[in-house]
Amino acid sequence: MHDIEPYHKWRNHYISSEDNRSPFYGRVYDEFMFRNKVYNFFIHPQWDEFGSQTLYGKILFVDYSLKFACIELIGEWNDCISNDIMFLKREVVDALTYHDITKFAVFCDNVMNFHNSDDSYYEEWYDDVKEEGGWISFINTHEHVLSEMESIRLQNYVNIGATFNELNWRKLKPSAILTHLEYLMTNSIKQLTY
Repeated sequence: MHDIEPYHKWRNHYISSEDNRSPFYGRVYDEFMFRNKVYNFFIHPQWDEFGSQTLYGKILFVDYSLKFACIELIGEWNDCISNDIMFLKREVVDALTYHDITKFAVFCDNVMNFHNSDDSYYEEWYDDVKEEGGWISFINTHEHVLSEMESIRLQNYVNIGATFNELNWRKLKPSAILTHLEYLMTNSIKQLTY
């Protein structure tokens, strides 16, 4: 797991540690000191900790004019024991919504497991963004992770599912991801209304 780095090809567009509105502003990274672990395996030091002991992330991109953020996660998402959604919501998402970010693409390619609890933080997150036309999308969730998420009906608050698991986001620019996600959501809504 220590080989898995946060996606880095957008660093010429955005670096969270250099953004004074980011919750990770001013953070300094030691490329040779591995401190954080998932399943007793060290993870790459570029991942940001935000309070959880099993889930880490990286804000890959933010465009304040488009109100759009891309976040990549790694680890075990455990709401049941450690309430990871609370940490993600309070320490990362709230800092971004404070600065009017209302559209969230959350890349879950490296989320190995999901253990659910209740959906109250997801509902709160959804309520925070929906009035501004915002949304939350979980991209590329593993099948078993998606199944657990759907078992507590996260799809009521978050765009998840097969449609959002076929996005090869690493080959796109952030603006293309935004366009693609908005297209998917618009067409999903149209399909539901016919």
